[in-house]
Amino acid sequence: MNNDTIVAISTPRGVGGIAVIRLSGAEALAIADSAWKGKCLASSASHTAHLGSIVDAGGNTIDRVVATVFKGPNSFTGEDVVEISCHGSLWIQREIVNEMVRRGARPADPGEFTQRAYLNGRLDLAQAEGVADLIAASSRASHRLALQQASGQFSAHLNNLRDQLVEYASLLELELDFSEEEVEFADREKLRQLADRIIEVLRKLADSYAAGKAYKEGIPVVIAGIPNAGKSSLLNLLLEDDKAIVSNVPGTTRDIIEDTHEIDGILFRFIDTAGLRETDDEVERIGIERAEQRLEKASIILWLIDSTTDIRRQLDDIAAKAAALPHSRHMLLYNKSDLSECSEFSEFSESYDSSDNPDNSDNPDTPDYPDNPDNSDPAAFTALSISAKTGAGIEELKRLMAEDARKTANPDSDIIVTNARHYALLVKGLEAIERSRAALESNLSADFIAQDVREALHHLGALTGSITTPDLLASIFTRFCIGK
Repeated sequence: MNNDTIVAISTPRGVGGIAVIRLSGAEALAIADSAWKGKCLASSASHTAHLGSIVDAGGNTIDRVVATVFKGPNSFTGEDVVEISCHGSLWIQREIVNEMVRRGARPADPGEFTQRAYLNGRLDLAQAEGVADLIAASSRASHRLALQQASGQFSAHLNNLRDQLVEYASLLELELDFSEEEVEFADREKLRQLADRIIEVLRKLADSYAAGKAYKEGIPVVIAGIPNAGKSSLLNLLLEDDKAIVSNVPGTTRDIIEDTHEIDGILFRFIDTAGLRETDDEVERIGIERAEQRLEKASIILWLIDSTTDIRRQLDDIAAKAAALPHSRHMLLYNKSDLSECSEFSEFSESYDSSDNPDNSDNPDTPDYPDNPDNSDPAAFTALSISAKTGAGIEELKRLMAEDARKTANPDSDIIVTNARHYALLVKGLEAIERSRAALESNLSADFIAQDVREALHHLGALTGSITTPDLLASIFTRFCIGK
């Protein structure tokens, strides 16, 4: 690791009230003092702030600033650190950085401050990646998950799991040392039980990735229905922005329109799609094909029903499409509730209200649907009347979506995986332990079992950085912003 002193602007590019410039390294205090007019920073106590000025080589004041001193090893990087809070002028920021470079610092590489924190033992690798997620957090739920990882909760969970694996491996390795005597030091039944516990935890962590990824990037919610059902109007209402063009002309939306919005601390990714219908228009047909592709990946599907037209036919089409989408949660939204002249609406909205009449057995006008364990019967869906024009029912819709998202995974309490690298390593570790468990069942010798256990230990070690390579570190930290 380089022990030179690095400098970078730690606040986002742009003009603001203040900006923060950070130095870290063995000469951070000396370099800052050489351009400083005020109390000597090197002789100041750690974690103290001081008012003074940064001057150039000719003694001219660049800016009146506040310098905060953090002395190693009790700093973020584990080295001596000085953070200079200056006015937000782009010229001032640039001149202070240039002055520090002229006095012996060098510009930091992307993520180099956090990389030094990792290399100096202030953070493990999973925590370091949590710092990046914390900076990028765009909702309360994603913030909680990133904070959980950055604070070390995820690492502690992994280390506990790795300790169990080490115990597992040590018993097997002991047998290998006495292989010629054919002695079994490890009780095979206890090993099987230990392997089962480890497999259960690894599988739970790996399975949480789908929910974690959704919380981090936005839970995908597809708005689907026939043309002119009000999908674009609903999208604009949910986003609180005129994102999509609204028109009475069928087929106005021909491509995917999407954006994110936070509801009750959870980030949702709303996706408006082309109206689902048969068409000879080639461009519109491409849009419909893309809509169907998005439906396959949706966590929640909002089936928008035009209550002013043939409701029965729309429900039949929804039932057929939903049968092929068992992994999504479905909501029936009867739109245009503001149009009181729609006589069919009240009849169908009541007969398809899952909370009042889950099987519709008392309604002779309800369409007959086959037995449906995959939730394809609209009667089994959550049903709600709304108006994308007046906003009626929208707050209730938001409440139901947030409630539904929390049923999938609880970001406030569970250990949830949000990082693709972590997920890949967990899956590899799980596969290795499952192979060792199968080898135990087959009464194979300890050397075969131990080989898979060592592989699992390697993958878990790579998660927290106890086992790593320079290429891996470069891949991770170059994705960080400069100054962090």
